[in-house]
Amino acid sequence: MPDALPTLEGYDQGLFSVVAEVERTSFWYGSRSEIIAWALHRHFPRAETLLEVGCGTGVVLEMLHRRYPELRISGSDLFPEALEHARRLVPAATFSQVDARALPYESQFDVTCAFDVLEHVNEDEVVLAGMMRATASGGGLVVTVPQHRWLWGPMDQLAHHVRRYRRGELLDKIRRAGFRIELVTSFVSLLLPAMAATRVRLRLRPGPVDLAAQLVPGRGLNTVLRRVMDLERGLIGRGVRFPVGGSLLVVARKP
Repeated sequence: MPDALPTLEGYDQGLFSVVAEVERTSFWYGSRSEIIAWALHRHFPRAETLLEVGCGTGVVLEMLHRRYPELRISGSDLFPEALEHARRLVPAATFSQVDARALPYESQFDVTCAFDVLEHVNEDEVVLAGMMRATASGGGLVVTVPQHRWLWGPMDQLAHHVRRYRRGELLDKIRRAGFRIELVTSFVSLLLPAMAATRVRLRLRPGPVDLAAQLVPGRGLNTVLRRVMDLERGLIGRGVRFPVGGSLLVVARKP
């Protein structure tokens, strides 16, 4: 079994409580969930089983359960504190404490997912290989990751990221795992200039970063940002594929 995750000892597990508080109102979490739901409906409308690797506090699984109550959903995470939140939020789901680099599943799920997880793991290709094994033939993969290394800053350090991805880097790793790419698009694209400006400001004025304030920047601004993200999601649904953005969405299929 691989060595412990590099962030295991240093990770501030109190962040799970902070994240659980802001996930349900943050423009970013809500918009990401909508993009995920759209991608699943478009590419895997007949899926019956789904695994979210690194499910955290369960906010995405809770949304999927509301949207698709017939979908049998499972979540895995390394941290018991996260799983405690997830079990309370989605009692209908099945949860397991599992290292993402040692997934114990074989052709068990129609769709395997990892939403902003791979960037936390040095051995991301090991995780992708395990997700390939866990996926049934003809099933698929849905992943999101933070994009553009030039955006690296205090927020990434606070979240214990190992990297931000280049598009080609992630696609190459997914292909090497054996998946066939079906969809690639950036998101948080219309807001990229504002995001870049915030990152520059944080670099120029180092100090403690308020995670909650960054994710929910006041009710009025939060609403405006959510509407911009809704517009962006609508464009993606109509076939627009953004070449740049703070995050990257990839959908792939197992042959």
